Amino acid sequence: MRKKVITVLLSVATAIAAVGCGAASSSAKDVTVQSYDDILPEGDAFENSIGSKEGELMVAIWDEGQRPGLQQIIDEWSKELGIKATIQVVDWSNYWTLLEAGATGGELPDVFWMHSNVAQKYMENDLLLDLTDYIDGSVKIDMENYYDGIVKLYQSNGKQYCVPKDIDTIALWYNKTIFDEMGVPYPDDTWTWADLKENAKKLTNDEHWGFAIAPGNNQEGYYNAIYSMGGYVISDDKKKSGMDDPKSIEAIKMFTDMIAEGSCPDLATVSETAPNELLCAGKTAMCISGSWNLSGYRDNEYAVANCDVAVLPYTSSPSDRVSIYNGLGWAASANGKNIDAAWSLIEYLGSKEAQIEQAKLGITMSAYIGTSDAWVESVPAFNLNGHINMLDAKLVFRPYSRDTTVWEDMLIEKLQDAWTGDTPVDVVCKEIAYEMNAALAEEY
Repeated sequence: MRKKVITVLLSVATAIAAVGCGAASSSAKDVTVQSYDDILPEGDAFENSIGSKEGELMVAIWDEGQRPGLQQIIDEWSKELGIKATIQVVDWSNYWTLLEAGATGGELPDVFWMHSNVAQKYMENDLLLDLTDYIDGSVKIDMENYYDGIVKLYQSNGKQYCVPKDIDTIALWYNKTIFDEMGVPYPDDTWTWADLKENAKKLTNDEHWGFAIAPGNNQEGYYNAIYSMGGYVISDDKKKSGMDDPKSIEAIKMFTDMIAEGSCPDLATVSETAPNELLCAGKTAMCISGSWNLSGYRDNEYAVANCDVAVLPYTSSPSDRVSIYNGLGWAASANGKNIDAAWSLIEYLGSKEAQIEQAKLGITMSAYIGTSDAWVESVPAFNLNGHINMLDAKLVFRPYSRDTTVWEDMLIEKLQDAWTGDTPVDVVCKEIAYEMNAALAEEY
């Protein structure tokens, strides 16, 4: 039973071509949703099909790019168990709306992805199946085999509610052709953030920008620079904002200075076309991108022919090179009609065998420690060591709290004033910190 009704947060997503662990929204409003009928048009393909159905597993995810590979893995499980399991893909903006409508109506999918933004609320409200005893009795799942930050993310009151699905890192994607044409050496592990800024100028002309970033791309952008420069977004105890820290302000100002100088597109441009889309169209020489976007690059002929990957820059020494990381979790409905089968599928998806297959198929880097090397070889066109080597950098878990979306949506929206130059960066960041502190105080 739910302890309380969860308010559905409907978000207007920023233009992100391939959403994954780092997907974020630019604005939000509260809407109470009672059923799928409230949000799905009559005759929609998902209507009455995404909830739990006896004898058949419904699996919900938000990334179409991952569906083919994951369905292939799931089909192997189905052959062994004789149980049909079908993946339904719902875009990021509607995914949580559908999920929370299912929670209200008691018809959650059998198995689905969980994210740091909302995990605490789902666990605390008894919407997710407690996997603790299942894990304790499993010969395939040992939580010691997964990255600690992802394991702990999906724990509440000493119980484990998800098995880690993947881990992501952030790297610098660049257009080799533009670099060659402009006579600029490719980025490497000696680059600092100052080098990125200076080379972005050199790589800018009337045809393309040197670098692209959007205010909604926090994990794929300024969060990495903030922590690299010694700032922070949220305190370890989740009670204080670090957005007014001088080092955090310095990091944001680096990017807004690039926009003002013309080496980075303005807000209007990146709101219409995401940075990774600009890269794949030859309109920017560089962008920061998450490992979950690989399928989008792999399936883009221009990217395959012209683009590659490097590690992120550092600030003063390689020891302050930072990758913000995150990881999805495989969760099951606490009130599903196929609980034992749902656990069996989650156990299989989290097994070393399936995690290696996930990496080999180029779906994502795997959460099972030591299995992501196969991911590097999955798309030979790119040097994916740019992402793998970020595992050796300082890993900072993606900033979150119990109600992440409340302050994160506000942060993204307010940063637009800094991006446009309408308000000084330090003023915007201090306003963000003030409102963020108020929101965090409401969580306790």
